[in-house]
Amino acid sequence: MSPEDLNPQSEASSLAAEARGPLAILYGELDAAVARLGPTCAVSGRCCRFEEYGHTLFLSSPEAAVLIADAPAPVRALDAGLTCPWQDEKGRCTAREARPLGCRVYFCDPVFQEHAPRLSEEFLSRLKAIVDQHEWPWGYAPLHRHLALAVDCGELSPPVPSEHA
Repeated sequence: MSPEDLNPQSEASSLAAEARGPLAILYGELDAAVARLGPTCAVSGRCCRFEEYGHTLFLSSPEAAVLIADAPAPVRALDAGLTCPWQDEKGRCTAREARPLGCRVYFCDPVFQEHAPRLSEEFLSRLKAIVDQHEWPWGYAPLHRHLALAVDCGELSPPVPSEHA
């Protein structure tokens, strides 16, 4: 992947506008597939504490464009990839509607663990097909690379850490 694949600001707004509809359909179908399996969410916040629980959230450029355009401002300062800036102090996601595919398929419910890889692969393949069909940049990279680029381009203004944080 090249830095150009990470979607400079001049193209991010139009990419978000183009991708919003197709991603909403894909996300809706994924959410329905997940709901049929009935995982439980204990609001543990593990999904957003990447470093602590040993995972990295990857997303494509179209997903990042829609997330940055549609999610409310992050509630936490950006870090080096340790946590999600949209996780509030109670461990809840504040970007729930705009969250990418990787967030939608992640549950710490042990019963769901056997289903997550299959769903992830299936919907990631479908996402890639949509991206290829529309000739959008793929730019599959960790969340924090997309966010750092968005900050550099002036598309995202994360909150400044308070003295008491």
